[in-house]
Amino acid sequence: MDQAEVYEQTGETIKLKAGRRAGERARIARWDLDVAVFLFVVLIIVIVLLFQDFGIEIVAPVAILGLIAVWLVGWRRGRQLYQVFYDEELARLTRELVEEEKRSEKTIEETIEEKVQKALRERWR
Repeated sequence: MDQAEVYEQTGETIKLKAGRRAGERARIARWDLDVAVFLFVVLIIVIVLLFQDFGIEIVAPVAILGLIAVWLVGWRRGRQLYQVFYDEELARLTRELVEEEKRSEKTIEETIEEKVQKALRERWR
């Protein structure tokens, strides 16, 4: 396996991990305070309509439309956040990969340097 194939597989793995983590973060973050407040507003409107003796024919569609609106707002927000989180995770994982490569290169350089020093010491003896 040559170096290009290794980088391609690593890139695909990073994209999969970034997508998974971004999806998890977006699912959690889409139900923020704005959506909760909007949901309570819908609930208050339904309660007020019921106390004002409006018929269920009016209250039920209002409640259903309110819940649909809450779901759409959460879904839209989740899509927006997914893209932001995906970019963040991709950048973070790429940075970690580069740092890991630098550490391994540094370790290899140190190992080579140690071998050269050991060979020089043995030669001078």
